[in-house]
Amino acid sequence: MINLDSKEEILKNDKTEIWVSIDKLPDQVEQVWNEIFNLSIPESCPLAKNVVISGMGGSALGGRIVDSLLLDRFRVPIEVVTEYNLPNYVDKNTLVILSSYSGNTEETLSAANEAVNRGATIFGITTGNKLGEFLKANSLCGYTYEPKFNPSGQPRMGLGYSVAAILAVLARCKFIDIVDAEISEAVMFMRSYATKFGITSPVKDNPAKSIAMELVGSIPVLIASEHLLGSAHAFKNQLNENAKTFSALFDIPEINHHLMEGLGFPKEAKDIIKFLFLESSQYNKDVLARYAITKDVIAQNGFKSVDYVLQSRQKLLQIFEVLSLGAYVAYYMAALNEIDPTPIPWVDYFKEKMAG
Repeated sequence: MINLDSKEEILKNDKTEIWVSIDKLPDQVEQVWNEIFNLSIPESCPLAKNVVISGMGGSALGGRIVDSLLLDRFRVPIEVVTEYNLPNYVDKNTLVILSSYSGNTEETLSAANEAVNRGATIFGITTGNKLGEFLKANSLCGYTYEPKFNPSGQPRMGLGYSVAAILAVLARCKFIDIVDAEISEAVMFMRSYATKFGITSPVKDNPAKSIAMELVGSIPVLIASEHLLGSAHAFKNQLNENAKTFSALFDIPEINHHLMEGLGFPKEAKDIIKFLFLESSQYNKDVLARYAITKDVIAQNGFKSVDYVLQSRQKLLQIFEVLSLGAYVAYYMAALNEIDPTPIPWVDYFKEKMAG
């Protein structure tokens, strides 16, 4: 196993500097927040009665994260769609946010055409290409950005752009009340996470490195709740794509109604599955009470678990804390597995087959 206190050993298989993109997450957020407030927003935007966010893969994660956060802050229904088609209710009273980092995501482009045909209000978020051309051709509002703080070029490493852009659009449309000071504080905290979780921070002081060492060689099952479900989903995806590791996500209280009875078989599962609990002081008190009992049940069934207690005390900050933690843990697991985190050959293979 490589030494995670050695920067040289950690970086030896990283061919596209994924680690720099992880370190630059706060810069991505800051760039988007500053740029999007200088853009035109559709006049009908604040009048929408519901919001649909259309995206796939990394481009959908921003929507999932925002959806989890906004349960107690959003004044209209919001839904994330990862399909070719939009929900039947989408009409002239809907704001459709089209999110595609590459601008070439076929499901999002299909949804874009449907949104136009339904008369929905549309706002696009992309780096350009086909979606950028679509927005121009249809005289639609959007945010086309230069991902200068994602040197890896991997869409999944540009989460700061996706999350902050969607937050900024919803704030500009007056669906949520998020002030500049909140984003500035989030950026400041993310920079502190980059120091705490970063490559030069030793294992003994670095929760991300410690968790990676605990989880490597296992199937990580993430447990989260409420506002952290979206960022935990991003964590799971990065374990899949960067660490090339099978992972799953479950939420409390839902887990307490079925999964605990599924811990019996196969008996060998306890030798390879390891649970990671993401615990927050901001969870509902009844949800919090379930965590200790759930861990007790898991232990009695012979499974091991790891705890991470969120350090920040505000929901928005905690979301970015989990995003940062997940990105670093997946990166360190890739290093421990001695692989380049960049290539996604099976995703590329699938896309080639679909195109053919």
